[in-house]
Amino acid sequence: MTPVAVETRGLTRRFGTLTAVRDLSLVITKGEVFGLLGPNGSGKTTTIRMLCGLLEPSAGSASVDGIEITAAPEQIKRRIGYMSQRFGLYEDLTVAENLAFYGGVYGRRGAGGHERVAEVVAFLGIGPRRRQLVGQLSGGWKQRLALGCALLHRPAVLFLDEPTAGVDPAARRNFWVAIHDLARAGTTILVTTHYMDEAERCGRLAMLSGGRLIALGTPLEVAAQVGGRTLEDAFIILQERDER
Repeated sequence: MTPVAVETRGLTRRFGTLTAVRDLSLVITKGEVFGLLGPNGSGKTTTIRMLCGLLEPSAGSASVDGIEITAAPEQIKRRIGYMSQRFGLYEDLTVAENLAFYGGVYGRRGAGGHERVAEVVAFLGIGPRRRQLVGQLSGGWKQRLALGCALLHRPAVLFLDEPTAGVDPAARRNFWVAIHDLARAGTTILVTTHYMDEAERCGRLAMLSGGRLIALGTPLEVAAQVGGRTLEDAFIILQERDER
């Protein structure tokens, strides 16, 4: 039986009178590329922030890599990687300096730290840019570097919140090649995206609407559950429904 990497049980988050995530129950297995899909305001980012230990649930529970998120949020943070669409890089530092900084944050210092940085640089092919200031990089190179920074401590679970927003199609394609390489090596990936071609690259998807789980399964299964022939059909159906 494949080990469980992420599990939510009735996970709920309220902000005053607004319920951003309502009674979410999911099981994600180790090495899975799992997508969270839904229109803006559907609860995707709130779900990820709770799973990362950055936001306390209002009700329900969840575990990441076997650790309950409310019992040990600091332990959760050491076992995960998190990458947002804003990347969180220091633009006045070089690529190498950013990697060294994040390596220090994750406790990767000395010879072991240098070795791990070299592995990440080789894996993502960012060696030619090591001495370049991050502020001078294109969106695609910043994306690769941000992923590298999130991987330095070998996280068991990697959370990607719209990581390809604003980058060109070639960079998006290369990014997904790296994601599937990581999954084959045993890293669990949870990703949110607005791109339907990217959603179709996920093994399974959870589609959210208004904070609720409304469909779960493979991309084709999710599309059919919502009433569309394709994921794009399903997304448009949801968006129109939410707007009404």
